[in-house]
Amino acid sequence: MLRKFFVTFIFFAAIATTGLASAADLSRDSDHDYDPPVPGSYTLPVVKAAADGALLDSSNKAVRLRDLTHGRITVLSFIYTRCAAPKACPYATGVLGQLHDLSAKDATLTKNMRLVSISFDPEYDTPQRLAAYSENVREEKSGCEWRFVTAKSRAELEPILAAYDQAVDKRANTSDPQGPLYHTLRVFLIDRQGRIRNIYSSGTLDPRLVLADVKTLLLEEARFSKQ
Repeated sequence: MLRKFFVTFIFFAAIATTGLASAADLSRDSDHDYDPPVPGSYTLPVVKAAADGALLDSSNKAVRLRDLTHGRITVLSFIYTRCAAPKACPYATGVLGQLHDLSAKDATLTKNMRLVSISFDPEYDTPQRLAAYSENVREEKSGCEWRFVTAKSRAELEPILAAYDQAVDKRANTSDPQGPLYHTLRVFLIDRQGRIRNIYSSGTLDPRLVLADVKTLLLEEARFSKQ
């Protein structure tokens, strides 16, 4: 019991101090000109359970969404590869890319965080295209798990979109330079038990805030493990 307490205390202290990559590793910008909250100085409510669904990964293997939202702290983003809207998919993927880069330098993030990019354009975003896309956006070969998945069909995708309240519509002009689909930006923070703990929009998707939230959940886990 004493050894378990000592190990938990060391883990807690490491997260609270310098054991994880910090917001200082990420720059402030004009869209997020503020100091992010100190991890552990706040709590994140349970929003609801993360929904399940049938998907295909970038190697064309069947996978359950539930398996990608349990066991690690997950940052889940809905995207499509043809999107060119600057504050939509490219921005969300860039934020996940920054988190992935940080995890490559931090063993705790590598072991405890997962990134998931789900395409809502299954007709175009085949597993093969997602595999190529993942190679282009992933700068670090090491780091935490980052999965790219899609659905077999629009019919299998629709229940997932509805459960996550992810709106997607076709643009009237399919040749629109921002891409053929219009959608809201929604990125989800999901704890190890598969519960949504935060939902980020284009205005709140700050990598420094996401990192603080991930660390806050890790600190929460450390506190519960001591009880």
